[in-house]
Amino acid sequence: MNRKIRIIIVEDDKEIRELAEGILSAEADMQVVKTFANGDVFLKGWENYECDVVLMDINMPGKNGIDCIGEAKPKKPGVQFLVSTVFENPTYIFQALCNGATGYMLKNNTGDRLVNGVREIAKGGSPMSASIARLVVDTFSSRQATAINDSLLTAREKEVVDLLAQGLMYKEIAAKKDISVETVRKHVYNIYEKLQVNSRNQ
Repeated sequence: MNRKIRIIIVEDDKEIRELAEGILSAEADMQVVKTFANGDVFLKGWENYECDVVLMDINMPGKNGIDCIGEAKPKKPGVQFLVSTVFENPTYIFQALCNGATGYMLKNNTGDRLVNGVREIAKGGSPMSASIARLVVDTFSSRQATAINDSLLTAREKEVVDLLAQGLMYKEIAAKKDISVETVRKHVYNIYEKLQVNSRNQ
């Protein structure tokens, strides 16, 4: 008999975490070896557990899932990271993939899709929700123009863009960079002008 797929779940929402654990544990070929309620605790215990797949949330208190993947993946390159999130955001997707994620699925998927996604990633595939896959394709098609525009930004403006992409509010960015909220607004205005966008989502 083949060895079971060993899974770690990192999810701050207790209901979602327990639901995912129940769905995956019910499969004969899967074993949930550990669950974590946030990224900081996961990273502290990372080297103590052996697994094949980590089901990773993005938006958690403390260290977010993207940063967790970036720190954890180099320590165990053979482990596959499957992002499970509500964020259908090109920036998050590419940051997650660049940091070592191999799959990216939305939480509104059914239990069957989650189970199939875990099996697929364990076998060497890269599962993605249909809408995410389309978003990746669309983003690649416009990536060259975006890269050209991005070169127009100053170093500080690029820092502000990164923080906006992480979901931080103006006052949080101001505190993090030790500048005024009004200065953040000016940076954002200049960013919108240079990148020819009109909103944070764009």
